Amino acid sequence: MPNTQSAKKRFRQDVVRKHRNLAIKREMRNQVRKVREAVNAGNVAEAETEFRLAAKKLDRAGARNLIHRNAAARVKSRLTAKIKAIKQA
Repeated sequence: MPNTQSAKKRFRQDVVRKHRNLAIKREMRNQVRKVREAVNAGNVAEAETEFRLAAKKLDRAGARNLIHRNAAARVKSRLTAKIKAIKQA
């Protein structure tokens, strides 16, 4: 446990940041899941609208180093490919 005042404050800040980061990651994963469900259902319009939100959340998580920015780009690329595939089918 922290002993000094500054260590106690740092601990409190870390707890707040941890919960905020977990919430952002949870929102990101849920949004990506919504896109995948829309793609699997074959609903192009819903998939595209959900993808816009997912891309925003992925970029935000990548910018904050919650996930690597290349991982965010990879997920966006794969989702885009899935959406394009159901458009052509």
